[in-house]
Amino acid sequence: MYKQLAALFARYTAAHLKAQGKPQALTGSDGRVIGALDVITLDKGHIRLAGWSRADEIVLHMNGIKASVQPGLRRDDVAQAYGFDAHLGFDITVPLGPLKLTEIARFGLEFHSVGPDQPTIAMTLPLDHLHLVRLQVLYAFLVAIFTQIPPGIGWLATSNPKYRGRIKQGLQLTALPQSRELDPDLFRIPDKLPQLRPDSRITIIMPVFNAFELLQDALERVKNHTELPWRLILIEDASTDIRVRPFLRSWKNGHSDQVILIENKENLGFIRSVNKGFEKALLWYDPVVLLNSDAFVPVNWAARLIGPLFARKNVATVTPMSNDAEIFSAPLICHPQELTTGQGDLIDKTAASLNPTAEQIAMPTGVGFCMAMNLAYLWKVPNFDTAFGRGYGEEVDWCQRVRDLGGLHLSANNLFVEHRGGQSFGNEEKQRLIAENNKKIRQRYPDFDRDVQHFVQSDPLRSTRLALALAWVGAQDNYPVSIYLAHSMGGGADAYLAKRIATKHHTLDRSAVVLRVGGKQRWQIELVTPDGTISGNTNSLDYVLQMLAPISRRRIVYSCGVGDHDPIGLPGALFKLSNNGRHTIEVLFHDYFPISPSYTLLDDTGIYHGVPPALNTDGVKPAGSLPSQTLKDWQNAWSMILETAKDIIVFSPSSAEIVKSVYPGISEKISIRPHRLLQDVPIIPARPVGSRRVVAILGDIGLQKGAGIIKDLARNFEKNDIGLVIIGNFDNSFPIPPSVPVHGSYRIENLTHICARYGVTDWLIPSIWPETFSFTTHEALATGLPVHAFDLGAQGAAVRQAKNGFPIEFSQGGLQHKNLIEHFHRYLHPHRNAA
Repeated sequence: MYKQLAALFARYTAAHLKAQGKPQALTGSDGRVIGALDVITLDKGHIRLAGWSRADEIVLHMNGIKASVQPGLRRDDVAQAYGFDAHLGFDITVPLGPLKLTEIARFGLEFHSVGPDQPTIAMTLPLDHLHLVRLQVLYAFLVAIFTQIPPGIGWLATSNPKYRGRIKQGLQLTALPQSRELDPDLFRIPDKLPQLRPDSRITIIMPVFNAFELLQDALERVKNHTELPWRLILIEDASTDIRVRPFLRSWKNGHSDQVILIENKENLGFIRSVNKGFEKALLWYDPVVLLNSDAFVPVNWAARLIGPLFARKNVATVTPMSNDAEIFSAPLICHPQELTTGQGDLIDKTAASLNPTAEQIAMPTGVGFCMAMNLAYLWKVPNFDTAFGRGYGEEVDWCQRVRDLGGLHLSANNLFVEHRGGQSFGNEEKQRLIAENNKKIRQRYPDFDRDVQHFVQSDPLRSTRLALALAWVGAQDNYPVSIYLAHSMGGGADAYLAKRIATKHHTLDRSAVVLRVGGKQRWQIELVTPDGTISGNTNSLDYVLQMLAPISRRRIVYSCGVGDHDPIGLPGALFKLSNNGRHTIEVLFHDYFPISPSYTLLDDTGIYHGVPPALNTDGVKPAGSLPSQTLKDWQNAWSMILETAKDIIVFSPSSAEIVKSVYPGISEKISIRPHRLLQDVPIIPARPVGSRRVVAILGDIGLQKGAGIIKDLARNFEKNDIGLVIIGNFDNSFPIPPSVPVHGSYRIENLTHICARYGVTDWLIPSIWPETFSFTTHEALATGLPVHAFDLGAQGAAVRQAKNGFPIEFSQGGLQHKNLIEHFHRYLHPHRNAA
């Protein structure tokens, strides 16, 4: 237990350690400047050093592990300042690997061949506040690990991989987005809603400056879509477009009882124009709605906007959700999104179905593009401050003043109003105004930026935003939306999924939905857009179906369901997601979960005996449990989806044969589509003849990846002076000798450097299950070094077909460790004898 915790802490330290050093000059023994360290940072699992030096080589020492770089980058500033050759720059980034806190202080640098009188200069890596950095990492880990006690107990009790996935997510050792529970009341309309007065009416203030094409539509929408009695105060601010004023006069004449037109003799700007409207509006006792001429209200919008004003007396403003309204924006917070014609109205249909009392959180401010204002507070603060010039930031200032008086700013989460922002001012003009007026806001309200940032990070409107974001996707109805079902554990299947989404959707400016299982709650809903991801959690499949209801054209893609809370119920959930088979279903075989709850086909002792017969679960018990179902029940449940699916994709011929042997009726649907490597792999130069043999195991190694047989191999190698190194992470519940280094997480582009560090001569892929496709095997083969793997599954086929592949005989029934040792004796001894 202690070893596992220590190993976890070492991984946590490498992933989360943040430290830096101050730039400093490097001087020789005679005091002359011979170089400089400009950048010294430890962050995101890597150490980076940049600067310049007259040394021939710079070596970074990390507790016996070395990394070197030869200066050669062009530094014209050095040449100008010192008269040296310009090509003295260096910039090296090295992966840390698992790291103990005590090891950081021992990191050092050596500068070799600085000059004839000074062959080597050595120094400790100069990091700032190292003691404090250590304490911060240790404290953060203890806090984080305390929160992971429940899944830790689950892992110790059941060995269910879903608990490991949760621990990795909880400690942020995975790149999967962090999510939060969605508001369970979002779709529950309460029996009683705040009632408007029978005589309720609104006063709309609309300042107008140019934007003629938008103005016509905006006014027609006010006329046709406002269900409450209304009056409209139009302030024409001396538009330079000569069409605007005549049009407004004509429009006013057609609605003389409801429209007041104020014509400015000269351009006063947005704020002074609005203040004229406020002066008129205060003559009546109705809620005021400030509405831009580039805001397009949907059908029956007014009651939804002013409703919260009647729910509580201290509500000062209400702002609807929109495509361009800062913290009220959807699909992504503070990220404007252009809409196609009619798209805003479709999104509003979803908004209108939401519970107006859900997520009624006090907001830092309202946004004035479409903002209902409580007349009681407008009487107390009757004007926007003219110090903000032509506009922008004035409503923030007003909202902060009202906030100090106890007024609340809320959202109308059940209303979506399209906003074509920047039309009134022009985008360049708007950006200039934002920059200038934000300074005033920061000076007046020092806490405002902090409040907004906290709001953005926590996003208390996440449920509403996600629902509207999915409606936004559904409103793009010219193509089916892909809905992927995936697990929460990361790994190769998730990397493939991310790549697929990026290539199939991102480049076409499309979006995709990912439903993840195996987290703290059964479902995590993610909407992946070209500009970012929004997500949330729920235990309810009905809630998921309601969220996805606006997406009328779908393609359901099963990627991987390992770790699901109700795995035998998963096929039924997929069927519901496909609207009982009406939408296209595609099944990807990243593993054998649709064949057995033991998704690697290993039995409960960790041994592969071949494809299990569909009789019972004896010998193929899953990571969790199936207390009452047999394997036949399991396969019957999954056969419904496989028979309904249009496409069934496998990634190797060997996995195709396994699937066909269990489900012969779907053979004609199966397509074999081998993966492509996710990135280029560097060619690793072979070590000189006679070098000590060092076998590297590539990837993260657990039970099914061969952790159980590595300990025997390690002891044998140790006796025979053969090196063994794990480039990846290793399950510490399988003890290995301390002489075997575990490098930890790595990047493919760093393999050349990592292999040189350890002197790697061969690769070993020790996986003991028939993999559907093995990225690590293909990556290892791509390096050009010899690759050894059991002649089993996709990994066996790959090495069998490669010139640098060496298949190892696989014996079903637990003799793998013996075969492995015998293989390396036959393979390695001739090399050693030749040496």
